[in-house]
Amino acid sequence: MRINLAGTLLSLLVSACASPLQQAHQLSSYQPAVDFQIWRNAVTGPLTQVAVLGSPHLSQEAVQVTPETLEPLLDKLAKFNPTLITYEGLSGEQCELVQRHEKIYPGIYDYYCWGVEDGTKATGLTLPEARAAVEEKLKSWPAHPNPAQRRQLAALFIASGERPSASVQWLQLPVSERKQGDGIDSALIDILSRVGKKPNETYEIAVALAARLGLTRVYAVDDHTSDAVLAAAPDGYEAAINAHWAGLSAKSVPELQELPKISRRLTTGEGVLAAYRFYNLPQTQRALIGTDFKDALALPSHELYGRRYVAWFEVRNLRMAANIRAVFANQPGGRVLNVVGASHKAYYEAYLNLMPEVALVDIATILR
Repeated sequence: MRINLAGTLLSLLVSACASPLQQAHQLSSYQPAVDFQIWRNAVTGPLTQVAVLGSPHLSQEAVQVTPETLEPLLDKLAKFNPTLITYEGLSGEQCELVQRHEKIYPGIYDYYCWGVEDGTKATGLTLPEARAAVEEKLKSWPAHPNPAQRRQLAALFIASGERPSASVQWLQLPVSERKQGDGIDSALIDILSRVGKKPNETYEIAVALAARLGLTRVYAVDDHTSDAVLAAAPDGYEAAINAHWAGLSAKSVPELQELPKISRRLTTGEGVLAAYRFYNLPQTQRALIGTDFKDALALPSHELYGRRYVAWFEVRNLRMAANIRAVFANQPGGRVLNVVGASHKAYYEAYLNLMPEVALVDIATILR
């Protein structure tokens, strides 16, 4: 056997002289031993259909959407007929966790969570007790619950920190039955009526659709324990990322320049549909995610602020994807609709597509 000593020595010299970054990139050619996607051929029964609706945050839009302008969008989504719907929000359980560990997660509870004091007063149950009561009640939930049962479940959802699910029950009541009783008092009616609240995609899309389809609840899948990554970031991180965000609007990316025009069209049903079609286009996703997170990876700084920023978002989305997986773990073969801020869509799809049970659904086919 002839050994090419010259070639061997050359490769060793190149390796020795390569920078740590170059060496790391050379190692990236390794591939995992198992490709879980090809296991789909081994799955018994139909795959679970998973669709991701990337949404603008409606509460932050200058133009306020109405139920009437959202109706065409809901009509399209209803044809998918999801059996499970998730939304971008914190569960009551995680809210209790970040409240108890406030020093680790400063400000998270106050910004992202609802207090459960009114629910506790109305039901006499703590958050853990109310959550257990919800799960127990759903074990024998009837196909056609009466108004008293819906009011009681709505009260339990509020006490367990799950207001959107309470609204799913409330909206399925005849207007004449949306009244006090069965655990609902005046404070809870104020919560459920949402008077003066800004519209947002959780209530105006996820909750409204779930109620229309006769579903029992919606599922909170957001995760802000990932914010511990930000809390541990060094001084200078916030200023660096704010500067990165400020520079996004100056970039000559057609999709970014189109966003203000899209927002102004939210005043009509067709405009809403056009906006959601735009946000969910592959090219729009590549532009939005690329200019934010991909470009952040290249931000020059000794502290690598951009990589810390991307790490935080990856941790958050990985945990959100795991929460989604838990939602349909015991309901294989169903149809899952995820309503989430548009910046999460690409991450959701990339992570969920790794799972052999999942068949991703192109939301564009639903919105046609």
